Amino acid sequence: MLYLGTCSQGITCLLVSFFSVILPFFVSEGGDIVFVAKVEAKDLLRKPTIKWFKGKWMDLASKTGKHLQLKETFDRFTKIHTFEMHIIKAKDNYAGNYRCEVSYKDKFDSCSFDLEVKEAEQAQSIDIRSAFKRSSEGQDDAGELDFSGLLKHREVKQQDDAPEVDVWEILKNARPDQYEKIAFMYGITDLRGLLKRMKKMPKEEKKSEAFAKKLEPAYQVDKGGKIRLVVDLADPTVELKWYKNGQEIRPTPKYIFEHKGTQRIMVINNCSMMDDAAYSVAAGDEKCSTELFVKELPIKIVKGIEPVKTTVNERIELECEVSEEGAQVKWMKNGVEVPTGVRSRYRVKSEGTKHFLVIDDASKEDTGTYSVMASGGTSEAHVQVDLKPLKIYQDLQDMTVKLGEPIKLQCEIYPGNVPGRWYRNGQLIQPSDRINIIHRNKIHRLEIATSSLHDAGDYTFVPEGYSQSLCAKIHIIDPPRVHLESLNFPDNTVTIVAGNKLRLEIPISGEPAPRVVWMKGERVILESGHRVRAETHGDQTSLTIEVTEREDSGNYKIVLQNEAGEDTASVKIKVVDIPDAPEAPLVPEVGGDWCSMTWEPPKYDGGSPILGYFVERKKKQSSRWMRLNFDLIKETQFEPKKMIEGVPYEVRIFAVNAIGVSKPSEPSKAFTPLAVTSEPTMLVVDDVTDTTVTVKWRPPETIGAAGLDGYLVEYCIEGTDDWVISNKELTEKTKYTITGLSPGCKILVRVKALNAAGASAPRTLQHSILVKEVVEPPKIRVPRHLKMTYTRRVGEAVNLVVPFMGKPRPKVTWLKDGQAIEPTHVNIRNTDCDSIIFIRKAERSHSGKYEMSVQVENHKDTAIIDIQIVDLPGPPQAVTIEDVWGGNVALVWTPPKDNGNAPITGYTIQKADKKTMEWYTCIEHYHRNCITITELVVGNEYFFRIFSENMCGLSESATQTKKSALIVKEGNSPHDTAQHQYHAQPHSFTLTPTGMQLKTHNFEDHDFKEAPKFTQPLINTFAIAGYNATLNCSVRANPRAKVIWMKNKMTIIDDPRYRMFSNQGVCTLEIRKPSPYDGGMYTCKAINDLGEAQVDCKLEVKGGFTFYELMQRGVPLHLIDKYMNESKTVEQEK
Repeated sequence: MLYLGTCSQGITCLLVSFFSVILPFFVSEGGDIVFVAKVEAKDLLRKPTIKWFKGKWMDLASKTGKHLQLKETFDRFTKIHTFEMHIIKAKDNYAGNYRCEVSYKDKFDSCSFDLEVKEAEQAQSIDIRSAFKRSSEGQDDAGELDFSGLLKHREVKQQDDAPEVDVWEILKNARPDQYEKIAFMYGITDLRGLLKRMKKMPKEEKKSEAFAKKLEPAYQVDKGGKIRLVVDLADPTVELKWYKNGQEIRPTPKYIFEHKGTQRIMVINNCSMMDDAAYSVAAGDEKCSTELFVKELPIKIVKGIEPVKTTVNERIELECEVSEEGAQVKWMKNGVEVPTGVRSRYRVKSEGTKHFLVIDDASKEDTGTYSVMASGGTSEAHVQVDLKPLKIYQDLQDMTVKLGEPIKLQCEIYPGNVPGRWYRNGQLIQPSDRINIIHRNKIHRLEIATSSLHDAGDYTFVPEGYSQSLCAKIHIIDPPRVHLESLNFPDNTVTIVAGNKLRLEIPISGEPAPRVVWMKGERVILESGHRVRAETHGDQTSLTIEVTEREDSGNYKIVLQNEAGEDTASVKIKVVDIPDAPEAPLVPEVGGDWCSMTWEPPKYDGGSPILGYFVERKKKQSSRWMRLNFDLIKETQFEPKKMIEGVPYEVRIFAVNAIGVSKPSEPSKAFTPLAVTSEPTMLVVDDVTDTTVTVKWRPPETIGAAGLDGYLVEYCIEGTDDWVISNKELTEKTKYTITGLSPGCKILVRVKALNAAGASAPRTLQHSILVKEVVEPPKIRVPRHLKMTYTRRVGEAVNLVVPFMGKPRPKVTWLKDGQAIEPTHVNIRNTDCDSIIFIRKAERSHSGKYEMSVQVENHKDTAIIDIQIVDLPGPPQAVTIEDVWGGNVALVWTPPKDNGNAPITGYTIQKADKKTMEWYTCIEHYHRNCITITELVVGNEYFFRIFSENMCGLSESATQTKKSALIVKEGNSPHDTAQHQYHAQPHSFTLTPTGMQLKTHNFEDHDFKEAPKFTQPLINTFAIAGYNATLNCSVRANPRAKVIWMKNKMTIIDDPRYRMFSNQGVCTLEIRKPSPYDGGMYTCKAINDLGEAQVDCKLEVKGGFTFYELMQRGVPLHLIDKYMNESKTVEQEK
């Protein structure tokens, strides 16, 4: 059956059943049925949402599976969505009421239908035991979970004939918990299939004791209609109660209860959607239920809307009448729902069965086809909104406006609420900060705050919706004007270098275009000029001078004229050139390696201020000039330096302005540098008496080529500036005594050095000198090496100089160990400033503490000097053989009686075979007084001797053992047993003849093996292109490691640009004349059997260009300066 329904929102739903043509639908138990819903989606932007329900609330989307499937498709050509619900192998509990709901945004529709499941015809006789036995073949009737076909084939045993038993009756009468026991008893193995078959068997309904006839499963009634719910009671005396959704119903005019014999009837009058609910009736303990579905009747349009024709700004009211009050209708315009929100132009109202659509202020956009839709019908009508006739009260007027003044165009039309658009030369005018468009009632106005040339043209105002338009013409006039401010020249002055081409372009304005005249003084510059000409094109005028000359400098006048007025302006042109050469410089002062020079500025500066000067110098015999300054000299004086004394020189000047460098000046007169010496140094007071002062000094540090003729000593009384020359003739000595001074006066002393160039700067004492002999307390200044014990060997000379201070001359005395020194043993000589102690040939008796005393009047100072005279020690005492065993001899001795006046530092032990008596040294510098001599030859007899040793050396003689030590063979000694035990366990202990045990220790050799480890890593390095660079690091490893060098993780192999060295763990990589390409990451890796290690560094190679090379390449000076500074920084970091 095909069921078509149209909803109020414009969605069409179609339900199709392939088995029945009337509602409800029927399907046999176990059969299949398909329900189809089709939705037309021409006006939908996306897929609608569809839901299938059973009863009121059960959503079937969650019940899909083996027996229920939902499908959907879409036809792109017909724009129809198809939704299908497949019910497969229907069961009796599938019967009931179904509902399909479709929604899209705020649109919704639904449709309900019933499904009844008929019982399938059952077979008359079923052999339950054969049907539900699992066979080896896996029969088709073995149940849904019969997997017997997968088991191994076995022979079926013949069973004995048994009496027939009705197992179905047994199962029907048995409890569910006894099903498994009964199935096992009668050989039924497919218990699950048996239970399913029992569930499908029709059940005999138990006869109700209270109801003879119950309520129908469902009832349906139209909205506003009446329905009767009837039950037939088996016992009329039973109390009956009716319920709606579980709540008891009381008798009211709406609900009427009737009694007819055993029938009990409940009548529901005037059914509404609120009555759509579940109802039940209870008779005693029994209860039966039903559902009531209230079907809403379609709303019909009784009176449709009528066509309307009106004009703008009028009120439109569309009216329709429907069949029922409170019905919902939808208003449409051209098939689109009319918005009825708070801010909408449309208002919707209803009065009883009448519905209205109101438009208060109609516009032309409201023209269209309007329709009203109800669930039972549609009505439509056409609404036509026309414009009102246009009336012009004030037309636009032509205007002539000066440039920059405001423009106001105004017109007045009727109707006043009609908008319009403004056009200039056919182009739409948009409002902006400069343009303002005003519409107030009937007046339309266009305002331009400041007019421009682009505002000139034809203006048109077009009322919206009308074919008429208003026109006016705007004419802009502008007095001529010269725009010199665009040149950006200070004081309107143009500066150009002589010989260059000048083209001066000046913007001009004026409407209409002005006439332009260029003048210099009273001369008019023509356009046809050859070297100097004037030209005018459009909005600019230009002056062109092909080759500028100094005579072109001056003021140029520009005159503009048009019908709106006149304007003039002046431009100054300044032609600049290099300055003239300065005059020859003067050299007023000459030093040892410098001179001072002055000069006058050039007479003509080239029209540009002098920026500075360059100075050049050359030797008189040479023709090669050398520039002395790279930075310009601002002043007109300079001091050249670093000249050679005695060599004549000449200098010259270049003047520089912004244009360039002038020609050189004439050379100066030749001059020869000669320098005075530097001032004398270290001027000090040597001695002062009551009438004399003695000073001394050192020669000047710098003497120069003129040499040194002598010194001049001057003095003056403190408080005066009268310097008195003390020596009338120059003195060549660096010490001088000033005589004839008054006692008690204070004088200042200075010394000058003189040569052919003159006197040097004086060296003056910092403090004044009091001419009076002063007592200075004595002070002994002991040299550092004498503050410790002074040690000498016997026979060496001793010569000690001890300086001291004090005035007048101190008295010096010497004591040795508190006793006076005999002059025959020690020679002592004293001077004014030191004392000398001299011993020609030292003896051990000269050792001791010498005390020196220096005394001036009551002042005294002392110092002690410790002198130690050392000699060779004597031999050790009592060297004896302590023990002999195996190849070993134990020696013991006592220290020597005479240690030579110095500590014993060690002993030297020697041995000699008795047969040859040739002595061999066993050990030297031995410190202990006992020793064991080992590895002696068996069968030999040995003597031993020992020398003692101190800081002077070995003793002259040695002490020899009186007895010899015989090294006997094994078995020839009474102590063979002990020796045999020593040979068996040589590293544990030794048994001596006295029965004592000597334990020995086991020592293991130290393992010096080590994995590579870098003790000094590589350091990031900067290199200069073209100069060799080296990378150094140090590594420690045992065994010796193999060293590999890599650049950017690539091993360096057989590359002549690299040399690799490795010496005592120091690894070096030399890169010969690197280029920027050689920069990168360098790695040194060391590998041996125990492991590996590596270090990295970054090498960056700078360009290495010279100043001259960069100048040849055309690099700007500021970039050269930056590059040279970076190069210096890199060198300082290295």
